[in-house]
Amino acid sequence: MRLGAANRLDTAATLRERANNLPKQTNDIKVLAANRQAGHNYTLTDRYEAGLVLTGTEVKAARDGKVQLKDAYADILGGEAWLVNAHISPYSHGNRMNHNPVQNRKLLLHREEIDKLEGKTRERGFTVIPTKVYLKNGRIKCELALARAKKLHDKRAAERARESEAEARAAMRRQSR
Repeated sequence: MRLGAANRLDTAATLRERANNLPKQTNDIKVLAANRQAGHNYTLTDRYEAGLVLTGTEVKAARDGKVQLKDAYADILGGEAWLVNAHISPYSHGNRMNHNPVQNRKLLLHREEIDKLEGKTRERGFTVIPTKVYLKNGRIKCELALARAKKLHDKRAAERARESEAEARAAMRRQSR
C-alpha cells in the first residue's frame, strides 16, 4: 500500500517537472483575412475582440485563409452578437458535410460588451464592422470595430491629407541626400 502511494507522488512530481519544461504559449497572431476597405469607408472608433463559433469545415477553410469580410457586419439579435454576410469558402476536402459559405455566425462576447454595442448601434449612424479575422493561440478570433460611415467629402479630405504627407516625406528624403 505504501509503495502505491509513493509511485503516485513520484508520478505527480514527474508531471509537474514536465509541465514546467514545456514551452510557453505566446500571443502569436496570424491574420487570416482583413477588411481593408473598412478604414476607407468608415471612421473606426472602439475595437473589440470576439471569438467565432464555427463548424469543422469552416475552421479548416478559415485556416487556409478562405475568408472574405467585404460586405460583412455584426448585428445584435435576441441578445446575442452575430456575424452577418461573412463569406467562408467551402473546404476543398469537405465532401457532403461541407458548410454553407454565407450564413450568420455567432460571435462570443461578454454580456457588457454586447450591451454596449447594442446601445451604440441604436444611435444614429453607428454600425459594427469586422476589421480582421485572425488565429490567436489556436483559436479563430474576429476584431470588431464600432464604425460611422464617412461622407464622400470626408473620404476626399483623408485622401488629400495622405497625399500631402507622402509628398512631405519625399521632400524630406530628397533634402537629406
